[in-house]
Amino acid sequence: MNKVEICGVNTAKLPVLPNAKMRELLARIKEGDQKAREEMVQGNLRLVLSVIQRFNNRGEYVDDLFQVGCIGLMKAIDNFDLSQNVKFSTYAVPMIIGEIRRYLRDNNPIRVSRSLRDIAYKALQTRDVLANRYSQEPSIAQIAEELQIPREEIVFALDAIQEPISLFEPIYNDGGDPIYVLDQISDEKNTERRLIEGVSIKEGMENLGERERLILTMRFYEGRTQMEVAEEIGISQAQVSRLEKAALRHLRKYMATS
Repeated sequence: MNKVEICGVNTAKLPVLPNAKMRELLARIKEGDQKAREEMVQGNLRLVLSVIQRFNNRGEYVDDLFQVGCIGLMKAIDNFDLSQNVKFSTYAVPMIIGEIRRYLRDNNPIRVSRSLRDIAYKALQTRDVLANRYSQEPSIAQIAEELQIPREEIVFALDAIQEPISLFEPIYNDGGDPIYVLDQISDEKNTERRLIEGVSIKEGMENLGERERLILTMRFYEGRTQMEVAEEIGISQAQVSRLEKAALRHLRKYMATS
């Protein structure tokens, strides 16, 4: 993302248009002024750059994301309604994000059938239509009724196009140890669980504090998630994570010397 030139565009020299200027250009675009359209696109390329930074950890080429983002920008320009009291960027950002997400879904190495993708895209489009119509997020049942498609098919199709994430992706960090997706999942075959199932671990557990023993028992013997443990004993999940890691380090050290 530190490139100065993307797709032959010198990003250091991109213009920034004030809102009043953009509304003037959009009015001219509605009248068919192509020069105004080109100026509007050039004046919002920085917006595309800011959006694609959200996707810079997906392993995709920045140039590809930039081009796809520009498609979303042009769709936003062509469909923007000047009668609405909303800034262009507020309207354009979701359009650019949506275009990039569609690109990432279509290029996902996990193949989803065309029929499922079609149902999912129709459901997403219908969701937007219903949200605009009723000014609130529609339910799956409402989307299914609008499309005359069974609710189960809608759910299955939407699940199929979701992007997979790593179990080691951090979901929270309070300045200490991060909490990963893996920490939210009960795992019957977790290697840490096998560690505390050893016979000699009993003595090591007795050397822990009462709270640490309780946390390890709930996590590895009862198979509870860190969130469930935190709710049970009345502390934050971040605290559970830190206490758990410290207790496991103590047990490893005890087993190594015993």
